[in-house]
Amino acid sequence: MFHWLEKHPFFFAVGVFLVISFAGLVEILPNFAQASRPVIGTTPYSTLELAGRHVYIKNSCNACHSQLVRPFKSETDRYGHYSLSGEYAYDRPFLWGSKRTGPDLMRVGNYRTTDWHENHMKDPAGVVPGSIMPAYRWMFTNAADIDTAFAEQLTIAQFFSVPYNKPVPMKDGSTAVVKMGSSVAEANALALAEAKVIAADMKDQDVKDAVANGKIPEIVALIAYLNCLK
Repeated sequence: MFHWLEKHPFFFAVGVFLVISFAGLVEILPNFAQASRPVIGTTPYSTLELAGRHVYIKNSCNACHSQLVRPFKSETDRYGHYSLSGEYAYDRPFLWGSKRTGPDLMRVGNYRTTDWHENHMKDPAGVVPGSIMPAYRWMFTNAADIDTAFAEQLTIAQFFSVPYNKPVPMKDGSTAVVKMGSSVAEANALALAEAKVIAADMKDQDVKDAVANGKIPEIVALIAYLNCLK
């Protein structure tokens, strides 16, 4: 067999290619599958966080802010550990981005607070002198779309086996459960309960009153989303 291959260079080349390809797949695929699994501490988005992600996308925040820390010292010094593929396991679609008019937001939840986001979205230049970011005051009055967020949760839970209502391991060894409602009413109730925690740390009285009356402004949902980016 080997003597025959030596006399037929074309088939020898094909054989070498097949062997190398098979060996490469054996080496690469298991590692790729492992790397794409959710890393410890990564949880699915709650209904409110997902609604905030929709606000983020609707207002094209990803046009100026990437969500991908590359493995370069200049980036890890500023933003923290570089991004891992498993951290995006529950992102659909990915919001990596390639343009940074503003800073990367992959880990913004580690260094910004609810009240900082509130003030910044209302008056960016007042918080960051020289900022060219516009104010997003309409988010303080527009209502977040919780129903659409819940519909997306149902879809991804059904087709992608996202572990809602199941324990997810955290970095400190504990577990966390991200609950998904079984109905629109329950989803709204869960989102409202989370919104009340966010609103408690805000200063805008109109937002506080809206949440107290069972309504969730977009700004609250957006802050919930930004706070979970860690």
